[in-house]
Amino acid sequence: MSRARTRLATAAAVAALAIGALPASAYAAPADSAASARHQHHRPAQHRDPLAETIRQIPLQGAVNVRDVGGYRTYTGGQVRQGLVYRSDALSRLTAADVTAVAGLGLTKVVDFRIPLELQYDGADRLPSGLSVTSRPISDLGLYGTLVGAITAGDPVKQEQMLGGGRAEAYMRDIYRTFVTSPENRTQLATTLREIADGSQGPLLYHCTSGKDRTGWLSYVLLRALAVPQETAERDYLASNTFRAAYDAQLRAVLKQSGRMQNPDLLIPLQEVRQDYLDAATGQLEADYGSFYGYLTQGLGLDLRTLVKLQDKLVR
Repeated sequence: MSRARTRLATAAAVAALAIGALPASAYAAPADSAASARHQHHRPAQHRDPLAETIRQIPLQGAVNVRDVGGYRTYTGGQVRQGLVYRSDALSRLTAADVTAVAGLGLTKVVDFRIPLELQYDGADRLPSGLSVTSRPISDLGLYGTLVGAITAGDPVKQEQMLGGGRAEAYMRDIYRTFVTSPENRTQLATTLREIADGSQGPLLYHCTSGKDRTGWLSYVLLRALAVPQETAERDYLASNTFRAAYDAQLRAVLKQSGRMQNPDLLIPLQEVRQDYLDAATGQLEADYGSFYGYLTQGLGLDLRTLVKLQDKLVR
């Protein structure tokens, strides 16, 4: 068998393995390695077990959920390279010091998944000179507009009607399902994954507003495609709650003090990531494509060569 065909077969096997249950040994933590200069300020998130790998946060003042996607072990014995792919919340509130820190990441591309309404309210990203943004909107099913409407209404009865009684949670599950069902969303996600796989593409960062839902889903998909154990990919997804908790609590306190919301805890299901939200998306992909591998190849249209390129570029 030729080398190219061997690599394609390997990619197929890796993708197929990603669907099944994994041995306990797959979750072993990696040995510590020397961090590069541009990652020296990363700090670990709190995690549920002592064997979990460190989540590498980029601490900034104007964004709270900026992370290096690399560092995780794969169950094939590799490790996701650091310094190549970053995920974040919106970069519109970066300070001058933040911009300098971002410049140190050596980014060559920033992909923004926010819709026009989010840009209208939050503003464009603040980036180092010479770095531009690629706008690639992914629908939030009107979530941002719902939030704005609920807050500006200032009517506790209307807010309860919009968000109470499990309605906010149901809304979030619907949003996650559209990551799978919407052809437009799948196109935006697939385009970004192809760019990440491109060997000529330098370090890339993608983000949405909070860096937790659209960004969280793409990060989950990317890690699973790289043969990172499902439990590890889920842990990375859920870590947004750790990084965003203080900021989101402060926002709720401000809304209550200002009189805009009598019960700002109605926002918690919209502010958090939850396992059942992720399960809504993975359940949808299984219903539509049979498996995670089917979602990658049929739903996102990623061929085996692209999966090989992802492995070659991002796993060492």
